[in-house]
Amino acid sequence: MQTPDRVDPITFEVIRNALLEATEEMTIALRRSAYSTNIKTRADFSCAFFDRELRLVVQSFGQPTHLGSLVELVPKAVADYGVENIGPGDTLVVNDPYGGGGHLNDITLITPVYYNDEPFGYVANVAHHVDVGGGAPASVGAFREVYQEGVIIPPVKLVRGGEMLPDIFRLVLSQIRSKRETGGDFRAQVAANTTGMRRLSAIMDRMGAETFSFYINELIAYAERRTRAEVAKLPQGVYTADGYVDTDGFTDEPVNLVAKMVIDDDGVFFDLTGCDPQRRAPVNSTYAQTFSGCAYVLKCLIDPDIPTNAGFYGFVRMLAPEGTVTNSVPPAPVVGGWETQTRLIDVMFKALSSVMPDRVPAGTKAMMCHSGFGGTDPRTEEYYCFLETMAGGFGGRIASDGPDAVQTHGQNTENAPIEETETNYPVRITRYELVDDSDGAGKYRGGLGLRRDYEFLDHEPSFTILADRDRWGPWGLFGGQPGLKASYILNPDTDPVELISKVTVQLKPGEIMSYRTCGGGGYGPPEERDPDSVCRDVREGKVSVNRAREIYRVAVNTETWSVDEAETKKLRSDGEEASGHGA
Repeated sequence: MQTPDRVDPITFEVIRNALLEATEEMTIALRRSAYSTNIKTRADFSCAFFDRELRLVVQSFGQPTHLGSLVELVPKAVADYGVENIGPGDTLVVNDPYGGGGHLNDITLITPVYYNDEPFGYVANVAHHVDVGGGAPASVGAFREVYQEGVIIPPVKLVRGGEMLPDIFRLVLSQIRSKRETGGDFRAQVAANTTGMRRLSAIMDRMGAETFSFYINELIAYAERRTRAEVAKLPQGVYTADGYVDTDGFTDEPVNLVAKMVIDDDGVFFDLTGCDPQRRAPVNSTYAQTFSGCAYVLKCLIDPDIPTNAGFYGFVRMLAPEGTVTNSVPPAPVVGGWETQTRLIDVMFKALSSVMPDRVPAGTKAMMCHSGFGGTDPRTEEYYCFLETMAGGFGGRIASDGPDAVQTHGQNTENAPIEETETNYPVRITRYELVDDSDGAGKYRGGLGLRRDYEFLDHEPSFTILADRDRWGPWGLFGGQPGLKASYILNPDTDPVELISKVTVQLKPGEIMSYRTCGGGGYGPPEERDPDSVCRDVREGKVSVNRAREIYRVAVNTETWSVDEAETKKLRSDGEEASGHGA
């Protein structure tokens, strides 16, 4: 079949959607084959296809946090290993954070796609493994250097000619605690790439390789044209904001973040000069992690229908000085780099709030909030590891409340159900509920935080908190109040001890670890909130009667579940006079 001389719109859409569906089938294969809850249930992974020039062509939307990770890692890994050294049926494995990756738990598999004995492109997937060795179960903790965080894998072959290389596989698994789960997850990743190869070959069988290549170029050009048009609609100028990660896990000093965003005809330039130097603490983001955050911000500002490929990424320009918390260099630890990355996203949106108030929320949870634990399962005598990230409050928006207990800013992981968690791991979830009165008050309130309590009845696990927001809650906008800060409490109902947000502790049988994540910031003055909305929040148990009265200045009759109109009018009138805004 000859190369087309013009674009047929029907064929274009067929190939565009066929490519996306191929990566979606990769995600289905990975999710259905995986062993760990973190991958099979929480969906902490992403899949993509690159052409022979190592341009990203299509990416499934598993985790937006991986937006820039694959784009940075795959071309570097292939170039480092050598294109000529990767043949049909081979698969590379890599997690090197300083070779284009994120933290060590995110392991990427890269497989070339051959058609008629000619290289055509690459399929890749990245998945967060529940353990990669290192100083604590689940490989999260307040480490001082990257070498304490787990096994570091440069680009090496895991599969040759379609067969797993047993020596490499054994070498990697020997560093890892949860060998059965991890082994199963690796095989699921191999299955995902195999599925991708088959689907892409089927498309070429139907369309022809020349036609397929032609439309790949057109798809990238299409994304570029549409992104350029969307960027032209953005308010051009220079916008700045600063923020911080509350603590680094070893000192009381916040990690300062500074973001300058320049919007012009060429896209968005993200200048992160001024962010703190990297620390010997788990708060350092790699270049790829930070780039991923910048790409996410631009993606949020344009039409969501625009394909996420090389045509889009050309409009993301970033300056992150080496040796800082946004572009760390060895041997800086990076396990908590996502905490810094997602907080930086919050800062970027804050910078845009003055010119795009209709597009930007108040402060959000803006932390990954890892919960990681492990030990010997007394039921099986097998070493187990478990990891999940907690949801929290989203910020209020210009015309709506922030959602309660959701993942934010690039996190798209799903809930780990209590039933599945308790069936597969020796833990009991004794509390799982919203944190009432955790909202940042506002005309549109922030979402509520989440409480989740873990109880360990019959063994002594190691438990790691790798989170943040335990000193200050998310900021409000335009008169809105900050959300309630997070807290992490050992034995909350018996002998409570409030822990810092980055710590590993050894638990005794019967002890409980309680997470209470932060609420989102409020948007607009709380005294302007619709009284009926306040009454509804009180009735649903989200806001207390006292908070409704003192902060929102709304009197709620709990016998009739109605607003006391006269008392509310008086409260709000008195509030205006006290603040100097009276007549």
